[in-house]
Amino acid sequence: MGPTTLVELRDVRKARERIGDRVHRTPTFSSASLGEIAGVRLHLKAELFQKTGSFKPRGVFNKLLALSHEERSRGVVSLSAGNHAAALAYGATSVGTRATIVMPTNAVASKVDATRAYGGEVLLTERDLLEACLEIQAARNLVLVHPFDDPLVIAGQGTVGLEILEDVPDVDAVVVPVGGGGLISGVAVAVKEQRPGVRIIGVEPEMADAMTRSLAQGSPVHLDHPQTVADGLAAPFAGEHTLRHVQRLVDDMVTVSDEDILGALRLVWARSKLAAEPSGAAGIAALITGRLALPAESTVVAVISGGNFDLGRLKEFL
Repeated sequence: MGPTTLVELRDVRKARERIGDRVHRTPTFSSASLGEIAGVRLHLKAELFQKTGSFKPRGVFNKLLALSHEERSRGVVSLSAGNHAAALAYGATSVGTRATIVMPTNAVASKVDATRAYGGEVLLTERDLLEACLEIQAARNLVLVHPFDDPLVIAGQGTVGLEILEDVPDVDAVVVPVGGGGLISGVAVAVKEQRPGVRIIGVEPEMADAMTRSLAQGSPVHLDHPQTVADGLAAPFAGEHTLRHVQRLVDDMVTVSDEDILGALRLVWARSKLAAEPSGAAGIAALITGRLALPAESTVVAVISGGNFDLGRLKEFL
């Protein structure tokens, strides 16, 4: 895969072989109640049941297991608001290397604690995360495991798409929460190469819409201070790789407000009994608010991307 080449279906299949049983094959549930509200036949891809509580270990393991022994011996470094941090710490410990993760000082406390519990070294900063991460990488001679803008990470996340088509072969549309774009890029590759007619739709928070803005500009846009209740979708920029995949493979991008996300979150908790985090409910928000123009009775899979939220903030979500 060169600098201008998209990840291909064969890369995603190779990722599934490489990862093996290091991750869960998460279930897909039908949700007649939420589907009735949205006017579609709805299925929920429950990535909140993945190891570490989000889809992130898929891409992490594909990247880590592709590293040479020498690279793993040096240790790895990354940047994250939370879910990637925990996944990288868990994955690094599992394969016998060390992970250092740069996180923002306002990161969700439970995600910081989880990252440390999995064996990661957390460095909190108020600076630009990527800038701080690259400085540490150079100073310590570490290997960068980017949270989303890496073909191996994208291919690993694409295994979600393989499972979706296996579980719901008649799917008409797949709705995916978007932060940096690694998940939707991988899912789009896995789905579109097998079923070109399936619509791939991304959903971003209105106040953290780096991918939407990047599409409009035609190049990655950097957001200074993305603010959203869906911290897992608050990536301050879209990547070069992810933007290229979204440009070519994703049919629609829509944005939703934090109010929409919290309303959807409450419905997911009440109707499906899935303890999603706000990021995981973004796709449901787009469906129930009518932001998506889907034909009536379409068969839709919404990816519930994670379930890591700080219980101390529960009252904010109710």
